[in-house]
Amino acid sequence: MNTILSLKPLLAVLTSLLAVPGIILSRSPNVREGWTFAAALAKFGIVVSMIPMVLSGVRLEYTLAEVLPGLGITFRVDAFGMLFAVVASSLWIVTSAYSIGYMRGLQEHSQTRYFCFFALALSATLGVAFAGNLFTLYLFYEALSFATYPLVTHHQDREARSSGRKYLFYILGGSIAFVLPAMLVAYHLTGTLDFTPRGFMGGIESKSTLLVLLLLFVFGFAKAGIMPMHSWLPAAMVAPTPVSALLHAVAVVKVGAFCVVRIITGVFGTDLLAAFHFDTLICVIASVTILTSSLIALTQDELKRRLAFSTIGQLSYIVLGVALLSQAGMTGGMLHIAMHAFGKITLFFCAGAIFVATGIKHISGMVGIGRRMPVTMGAFFLGSLSVIGLPPAGGFISKWHLVLGTVQAHQYAMLVVLLASSLLNAAYFLPIVYRAFFCAPGEAMFENRIAEAPVWCLAPLVVTAVGSVVLFFYPQPFLRLAALAVQTMTGGG
Repeated sequence: MNTILSLKPLLAVLTSLLAVPGIILSRSPNVREGWTFAAALAKFGIVVSMIPMVLSGVRLEYTLAEVLPGLGITFRVDAFGMLFAVVASSLWIVTSAYSIGYMRGLQEHSQTRYFCFFALALSATLGVAFAGNLFTLYLFYEALSFATYPLVTHHQDREARSSGRKYLFYILGGSIAFVLPAMLVAYHLTGTLDFTPRGFMGGIESKSTLLVLLLLFVFGFAKAGIMPMHSWLPAAMVAPTPVSALLHAVAVVKVGAFCVVRIITGVFGTDLLAAFHFDTLICVIASVTILTSSLIALTQDELKRRLAFSTIGQLSYIVLGVALLSQAGMTGGMLHIAMHAFGKITLFFCAGAIFVATGIKHISGMVGIGRRMPVTMGAFFLGSLSVIGLPPAGGFISKWHLVLGTVQAHQYAMLVVLLASSLLNAAYFLPIVYRAFFCAPGEAMFENRIAEAPVWCLAPLVVTAVGSVVLFFYPQPFLRLAALAVQTMTGGG
């Protein structure tokens, strides 16, 4: 693979950061949000401009500073990082539009602060996506934690502050207590933290040392929501819905899953994991999270909490797919980052639109709501199909590869887990849609009068719902990027 020096990854990271002064100093909400859209479009443009080079086998790299020998703040754009960057930068545009309708519709306070930290969060997210080594990834992972804390605690009431403390305890505490010492030990043992296609820990022969380091990394990156490091995620639902959408579809949780995949492929490597049978251990950990979170989701009446526990399980699909170490499984795991993002952000947008239009948060209060908000609940149905993994939504493509991956890896127990969890997904989503449209006349809580949320709330959820369907018929470039990433990581290219 050819490597060229380029400023583009650095510019992609800095674009939203440079917009922050303009957002803060804007006297008009329209100007403030103009800065947000300008930065979002510029960031997306820079990211998209790198896709042809990455698909042609070129890797873009830029070192900002050398901290220690063999340890620098380095950006490197490969296929996997590009996949995540395209998802994050594209959905930031849509989420920014949705934020206008939601924040103005509810007349939320501190909207300038909100947009400011939103921009900082996307800057940190791109820093993680393009991190060329574990040190750079860790720095931007921590930066994202601090940038999203004010978003989680936006309402500044007792519940928000309590949830914020739990958020930092798991996210920041986990990374400092687990990831930081594991990173220091890895650097001491190998003299490098640079991600390589086959991992840089291959020279370590102690199985016990490798196992401890692997577990510290997997559980330390708590943004991935792997149980028992998951409790912060439902608690963070006190945040405004656009923040919840950011947490669950674009930035925070996907950063966690992305980091775990980087550890599996770029630090340890597929050969090392297979040699010590660590792949099976990770599959078991992910499977427990998938099934447990799905069962808990069934019991939740508050819509955002049900979506939160759904997300916990869906993140472990990504980890499970990559841990299968089969070509189809790894492709499906990486592809699920994109497919789940479009489906889940649609569901959160719908939850927020329902709250803006009706003030309702609980599923039990949504009987017959399809009569009042048919567009919103139609989009909710499409988003549900994607998360469940049913056609014609993009989630079917990633889950199809995951299922094939279990067969390729001869992990039939994992096949049962995937199929069982998909049935559970259907069990906690489809009844919501059914009761919204097909309830008995006496059960309906809403009149046959259409009253959707404001257009700034409605249009983004339509876009992402349609996007989920489009990805079923045209999963490119995500599928090509995932396949290229797997080919590189397994030594095929």
